[in-house]
Amino acid sequence: MTRAADAVPKRLCDVEVELLPRRELVDVATLFAEHHLGLVRLALIMVGDRATAEDVVQEAFARTHAGRARLRDPSSALAYVRSAVLNGCRSVLRRRATVFRRAVPYEPPVWSAESAALLGEERREVLVALRGLPQRQREALTLRYYFDLTDQEVADAMGVSGSTARSTIARGLSALARALGEDA
Repeated sequence: MTRAADAVPKRLCDVEVELLPRRELVDVATLFAEHHLGLVRLALIMVGDRATAEDVVQEAFARTHAGRARLRDPSSALAYVRSAVLNGCRSVLRRRATVFRRAVPYEPPVWSAESAALLGEERREVLVALRGLPQRQREALTLRYYFDLTDQEVADAMGVSGSTARSTIARGLSALARALGEDA
């Protein structure tokens, strides 16, 4: 006697899963090795301290690794991680704002006497002026001029349209020039 359950073919969903093409997984280790330092620098400009910047970037890479099978396009993994870093920085800044509800003057990070000596006054003025810009303008200028991204790459990283990125960059440059006393 054969049981009816033994005679039933595989379920349709099991057959469909076998027919699906396997996605190429993102090599997060290579991505980390090539872009970690630049992303830490981006986060450092956004949050102002090295330890937090490293934590934000590490968390972004950890989440990317955990969800790498869900990435639709492995070639856009860097853009995904960059967006995750920016979002992590935004979260850090929101948490700080709720804790500190007062204006704290920005002092660029100084890790040693040598680095303090090498940090010129002009660079300090630019960093202070950049820190005084609204967050969105600061992000746009950092991505555009520090990382040399195109306007469209800036837009993708920030999650906005290309025209919004261009206008944000233009407004940020204008505000930065005013803050530095260089009316253009």
